[in-house]
Amino acid sequence: MNNIARHIIRAIILILVQVVVLKRIEFGDYGFDYVHIMLYPVIIMLLPIRTPAAVVVSIGFLIGLTTDMFYNSLGIHISAIVFMAYLRSFILKLLEPYEGYTVDAIPNISSQGLTWFLSYSAILLFAFCIFYFSVEAFSFVYFKEIVFRTVFSFISSILILFIYILLSNPKG
Repeated sequence: MNNIARHIIRAIILILVQVVVLKRIEFGDYGFDYVHIMLYPVIIMLLPIRTPAAVVVSIGFLIGLTTDMFYNSLGIHISAIVFMAYLRSFILKLLEPYEGYTVDAIPNISSQGLTWFLSYSAILLFAFCIFYFSVEAFSFVYFKEIVFRTVFSFISSILILFIYILLSNPKG
């Protein structure tokens, strides 16, 4: 199976898991609704490094649009995933090894190493979470809620992300 088909299948599966399973998980029964697991940003994270930025942002828009339709969230997912997709090229440049990336490099643990992938995914996921919850609240009056939701959602999402990465072991 070629790389494009593999990425499309991965995107469909991750969006389905997000909207069918993770959307239904609620921790708010006891007044603690700060945890929201976000797995679908990994679609953008695992795109090949040499993917043009405009393509990455366009894919992010389509992913966000699809997710927003299921969440009825009026563009919150679109704005957050497009923001993360836009930042991706800057983060890749920031974390680029001294010898540079190979032509067909994929941002994953097996090709870039655990430390690099942990830094890469943590920066992008944290940026996604802070942007998502800031846009959702749309006011700094809710600063405490924004911080709590960002921190707790980031921690739970990064754990689920690494479980997914270790189970699926995507190579491209």
